[in-house]
Amino acid sequence: MKHNGNTLAALKKGQKGVISAVDAACPHVQRLMTLGLVEGAEIELRSAALGGDPLEFRLFGRGISLRLEQARHFTVSPVGPGD
Repeated sequence: MKHNGNTLAALKKGQKGVISAVDAACPHVQRLMTLGLVEGAEIELRSAALGGDPLEFRLFGRGISLRLEQARHFTVSPVGPGD
C-alpha cells in the first residue's frame, strides 16, 4: 500500500480522522482490525509518548496505543472544522 502521508501516524494531537483504507497484508494489522481499527471508524490522536512513540488514540470511547510503524498501515481522512 502506498502512503501519501495521510496515516494515523501523521495526525496531530487532538486531530480526528476517519479511517479510509487499511493495509491488511500484515498479520499484526489484522489483529488491530478486530479491535475496531477498520474503514469508516473515527479516531482521535490524544497524545504521544516522549519521542513520539507510542501514540495514544481514542476509538469508540476507549483508549488504544499504537507504535508509529503500526499507525502507518492506516490511511485517514481528517475530520473537523475546516475539513
